[in-house]
Amino acid sequence: MTTNDWNRAADEKVAEAERARDELREALGAAGLKLPSLGIDAISCAGPNPLALIDLGRCNIDTARALAVALRSGGAV
Repeated sequence: MTTNDWNRAADEKVAEAERARDELREALGAAGLKLPSLGIDAISCAGPNPLALIDLGRCNIDTARALAVALRSGGAV
């Protein structure tokens, strides 16, 4: 695999993580929830083989409880 191939693969991994983040943000919004710090972990996107992790961030107590309720009532994945 060439360097350009590695770069394209890494870029696609990050783009995939961004799409997943956006899907999660939309689903949370539909449930009336917002995680203010939801984003992509920049450090995990570095290097030739990025993990591209989604950082759920921090939220207040009310949001944590609302998220727990939504998960309990939402059914299996």
